[in-house]
Amino acid sequence: MNSIFIDTGFLIALEAEDDSQHQTAVSHWREITKSKPLPRLITTSFILSEVATFFNSRGRHAKAVEIGERLLNSRSVRFLFIEKETIHKAWRYFVRHEDKTYSLADCVSFVVMEDLGLREALAFDRHFAQAGFARTPLGEKA
Repeated sequence: MNSIFIDTGFLIALEAEDDSQHQTAVSHWREITKSKPLPRLITTSFILSEVATFFNSRGRHAKAVEIGERLLNSRSVRFLFIEKETIHKAWRYFVRHEDKTYSLADCVSFVVMEDLGLREALAFDRHFAQAGFARTPLGEKA
């Protein structure tokens, strides 16, 4: 079974109807959920933090809670809590890439993907492509 990482921007686009990539994300999500077998979906506590902060800071606390509950309790999403060792690896990645505008959350995602042997992310963020990962669906956000 193949595995796909889920990034912040994809989750936001999937859940926010006013997001410029909403229709693309919804259409792609429908295709993924038709897949047999369903790919293993992977995300992290950093992604949850970003998504919850995004919705809560826009007065959508209930939406932040809804998404968080779904991620934390999903049987189809492998939810990874980021430990100290991963933070240190991500920090070293961040320090090495001064020529990029990666966030620390991006670097955590890249390290997790490398550690798990993942090559594909559900992401609109061009940083995934810069870091050498495939991202689907294609589109730009940040």
